[in-house]
Amino acid sequence: MAGDQRGIQSVEVGGQLLRALAEADGPMMLRDLARSADMSAARAHPYLVSFMRIGMVDQDKATGRYELGPLALQIGLASMRRLQPVRVAEGIVSGLVDTIGQTVALAVWGNHGPTVVRIEEGVSAIHVNMRVGSVMSLLGTATGRVFAAFLPPKMIEGFLDSDVGRASVGDEQARRMSRPQVEAAVAEVRQRGLARAVDRPIPGVNALCAPVFDQTGSIVLALTAIGPSGVFDADWDGPIAKELRACAGTVSARLGYLPAAGRQAG
Repeated sequence: MAGDQRGIQSVEVGGQLLRALAEADGPMMLRDLARSADMSAARAHPYLVSFMRIGMVDQDKATGRYELGPLALQIGLASMRRLQPVRVAEGIVSGLVDTIGQTVALAVWGNHGPTVVRIEEGVSAIHVNMRVGSVMSLLGTATGRVFAAFLPPKMIEGFLDSDVGRASVGDEQARRMSRPQVEAAVAEVRQRGLARAVDRPIPGVNALCAPVFDQTGSIVLALTAIGPSGVFDADWDGPIAKELRACAGTVSARLGYLPAAGRQAG
């Protein structure tokens, strides 16, 4: 019905610029951004000025390149937080944090890869650069490897080469993984139903991550428990792993998942 209703053409035109920025791999020069939005640079510039005033777009003063601004990030994160899987998981994850005493992060698959949308702090303090909005390396973090293991291969193929460059949390070692190493890593995640990171990508910090599936058997969420290595038991069958698996299973069941309907999760 929206197509039959009266709209504001200038908003729709400006939206082409925002869409081009959202689909780009990084900041863009004016001429390239205008070309991607199918308009002239002279026409695009006033829209960008207005978008910068409200925080939808930022411009790097040193390079002149344009990027999505803080308001665009806030809108995107708000949209992801309101997804049903996140809403269903929130209350259940709070109970998990109370049980294991560790921080738990919720991540969904975003435009640039696994993206943290909520963090529940545990009693064990950690000092990491992970925050809401952080993009996790697909191969260099436990969160990323869960998505790599359970998303359709065609969805992640284009992310592998630029993985570390896109991510705000990850490590360079992931970039050097050979294809057999990648396949072995994701096969282990599928077998165990968990991904693990021990003192990587941040020394002194351990993490375990479990997938959440919906009624179609598709991964919709990743739950990552993270904490200081001195107090975080990262054993595959340890108490944290068992509680994390159980929590992910409970959230999946609430979303209508039946194990026979999805991929084998170990």
